[in-house]
Amino acid sequence: MTEIPEGRDSGLAGAALPYRLRPIFLTPAEITFYRALKEMIGDRYIIFAKVALNEIFGIVRPNENVHYFNKLFRKYVDFLLCNPDTLKPQLGVEMMHSAPKGGLRDLDRFMQDLFLAAGLPLVQVRSGDQFNIADILSSFQQAFARVKEARGRAASAVQDSIPMCPVCGKMMVLRTQHGGKADGRLYYGCIDNPACPGRVATK
Repeated sequence: MTEIPEGRDSGLAGAALPYRLRPIFLTPAEITFYRALKEMIGDRYIIFAKVALNEIFGIVRPNENVHYFNKLFRKYVDFLLCNPDTLKPQLGVEMMHSAPKGGLRDLDRFMQDLFLAAGLPLVQVRSGDQFNIADILSSFQQAFARVKEARGRAASAVQDSIPMCPVCGKMMVLRTQHGGKADGRLYYGCIDNPACPGRVATK
């Protein structure tokens, strides 16, 4: 009787594992954007690609908030910019693809809510063949400004408490208006958006 070396499964011995290297890691558009990003930031940040959200964000009382863990599961941010000394996350970048007419995909809206709630700036850029560094820089500045404004509102939460949804009564979260005269402004939107349209203007 042939002895099997300790630690080896006889069922897998000699069998080829069913793994293959993916033909591409980053799409051509992502590579183009990465190069523009690298040129813009130089050595101010370290860029990581396709970082899992659950490696960036933790969940308060995870046993009570399984629903929120599931929203993070198997999702990632396209690029994460980190402090070169501490490797602490400083800003996320999401490549946005096709969206429903007149709005954002549910995933893009969730990413906005997630990063804003955690106080981490997020830049969302449309996927394309070319990227303008001046436009990217402007998006960075806007993202940091949104987080700063959100922190200011959180600090004054005693005077300006977060409202409950006037439509369904659930919790509301800070969101950013896209398009129209109020473009770029923050407002409270129902956590169940787009299923629930409830929204409240910030003071």
